[in-house]
Amino acid sequence: MTTASPTSVDAVRPEDPLPEEESGGVLSGPYRALTLGIVSVVLLLAFEATAVNTAMPEAARQLHGFGLYAFAFSGYFTSTLFALVVSGQWADRRGPMGPLFTGIAVFGVGLVVAGAAVNMWMFVAGRAVQGLGGGLVIVALYVVVGRAFPERLRPAVFAAFSAAWVLPSILGPLISGAVTQHLGWRWVFLAVPVLILLPLAVMGPALRRAERAQPPRLGAEFDLRRTGLAAMAAVGAALLQYAGQRRDLLGLIPAAVGAALLVPAVLRLLPAGALRAARGLPTVIVLRGVAAGAFFTAELFIPLMMVTQRHLSLTMAGLTLTSGGLSWALGSWLQGRPAADRHREALIRLGFLLTAVSIAGAALVLIPAVPVWVPAVAWAVGGIGMGLAVASISVLMMKLSTPEEAGINSASLQLSDALGNVALAGLAGVLFAALGGGSMAVSDVAADAVAEAASVPVAPFAVIFAVMTGVALLGAALTSRVKAA
Repeated sequence: MTTASPTSVDAVRPEDPLPEEESGGVLSGPYRALTLGIVSVVLLLAFEATAVNTAMPEAARQLHGFGLYAFAFSGYFTSTLFALVVSGQWADRRGPMGPLFTGIAVFGVGLVVAGAAVNMWMFVAGRAVQGLGGGLVIVALYVVVGRAFPERLRPAVFAAFSAAWVLPSILGPLISGAVTQHLGWRWVFLAVPVLILLPLAVMGPALRRAERAQPPRLGAEFDLRRTGLAAMAAVGAALLQYAGQRRDLLGLIPAAVGAALLVPAVLRLLPAGALRAARGLPTVIVLRGVAAGAFFTAELFIPLMMVTQRHLSLTMAGLTLTSGGLSWALGSWLQGRPAADRHREALIRLGFLLTAVSIAGAALVLIPAVPVWVPAVAWAVGGIGMGLAVASISVLMMKLSTPEEAGINSASLQLSDALGNVALAGLAGVLFAALGGGSMAVSDVAADAVAEAASVPVAPFAVIFAVMTGVALLGAALTSRVKAA
């Protein structure tokens, strides 16, 4: 799935009284079209993210490309890393309209390329183009929130972002499965670009009015050095992911090169002091990566754990995660209440604690006597925690950023999110293989029959869930450093 008191980037200066027509909520007259438009964009991104996991096995089978299965996901991720930084600079210097509309168009092109792919390499290329579009869009959306909505409405907008994931998390796999079965996997990709026209039509006029009222800071050029660092980070992350999939000494070569590229790039792309959790904004941005990495890495292994340890079908194992999507929206809604703004630090800490409880609770299913529905309940708890923490982190980041840094800090927040995912997922992959997970990778589980035949010991899951629980607890401890010194 990121800025401060409004000045030139926001709809209303905090010291100015709100005009009467701006005293309503996010669906009141001045904001209704913009809110519906940006939520529609998030809805499309969410549907694609949930649907592609269902269509991917059939796509890989028909394209004879199971050997490149993982690259269809890592290609999206690595291009997103680069696009995040480009979008932040673009939005800061020219306003969010350029990266937002370009990103939507590029995302649509990627969908068409993937849907029309004649081989797996073309499919991977389409996914990489999608990642470029998605990275441009997500940062631009955060800048839109900073420019067009007063500070009092931003928590509610982020809650709406989370709510937009509810229907896709429930219906996405079901719709994608039905389309794949009756029409073919290609239509999971080819049908989505048509839906892009709706948010463009709804949001365009409102966004243009907002941009005319608060013109962006013009005249500055792109920082080519920062763009180059983004490219280094993307290539380094890709090499580390590739190295993590190997189990021989040759894997050390791409690992070393990847680390040599990624580490210095990250040190320069994230705010100074981020990796040592300096007080204030650096810690806030790091916490985003900690939360995303711990939660989503554990989530990656839950379906495999349910299939191999409790012999559920892939469909039933996937439905275990649905409760998290629903409760995430609830947690985000709770943090958006007016009284919650006085307790941001406490909400973030509570969110991390609930996430730790959920990860540990899901692992209880490794005990044969524990009912198979326990992980679904645990993941509902984790969803509330993530809704509280992630949205509150976004609101706090806005509060601690200057207007001129809105785009760059939004990009840093998303970059931290992505890096947290790749670092902890990579660590989990290494642990899984080292502790006897065998040669079967998570991406190899392409059908229920394959999954049911797989035999994976308990130890890899137990250790991975224990580590991710510890990471979530570390996030709770770091929460005390979100206030500036």
